[in-house]
Amino acid sequence: MGNENSQRIQTSILNSLEKKALVWLAHRQPHWMTSDMLTYIGVLGAVICAAGFILANQNLNWLWLSSFGLFVNWYGDSLDGTLARVRNTQRPVYGFFIDHSLDAITICIMCIGAGLSPMFKLEIAMLVLAGYLVLSIYTYIGTILKGEFLLTYGSFGPTELRLIIILINTLFMYTNWPKLTYTIGGQSLSVFDFMGLFIATFLFVAWLVQFVKDKKILSERDPLKPFNPEK
Repeated sequence: MGNENSQRIQTSILNSLEKKALVWLAHRQPHWMTSDMLTYIGVLGAVICAAGFILANQNLNWLWLSSFGLFVNWYGDSLDGTLARVRNTQRPVYGFFIDHSLDAITICIMCIGAGLSPMFKLEIAMLVLAGYLVLSIYTYIGTILKGEFLLTYGSFGPTELRLIIILINTLFMYTNWPKLTYTIGGQSLSVFDFMGLFIATFLFVAWLVQFVKDKKILSERDPLKPFNPEK
């Protein structure tokens, strides 16, 4: 869900295809399914994802559970707002509050799970979490100041990120890449740690690029006022 009073901006690679799929699914939801239920299903998906990550320490095949949890998370998190719009049952204030409050918990659950998995060091997973939360906060600031709800940065959004993690899960299970490690500054990092670092770097760079762009726009909209010491 997004704030229905703001302009939704979505430019991701899969946007057009995903939008058609979500509308198709929304029209086929049972009458008892609500947007709130879908939001909670999204949270459940995050818990399943984290459980799969942690259980992968015992058997790597549990990463299939993690990938399934990401799908469940996408289903609930992406469909809740679409269902409300299709049924014309939007609740702009409540919907924005409940959806994005739980989004923060959801990403924490999944990143902590990833950090406790055999794939990533906990520090790197926390760096990804920090980058995601920085972008989330920036999105909410933009919603208030510009009336724009920025769902994606560049060509990537939450859906593309989920697919990347599913790909990483699959590579970890079926390649020898986990055995490839490099020592930097006394720290042994795997190929997958570098993947996590790349994701974190992308998130922070996306924030920086958008910050510089919006700083110029907002500075022109709210120009510096001359100081008159006599007043």
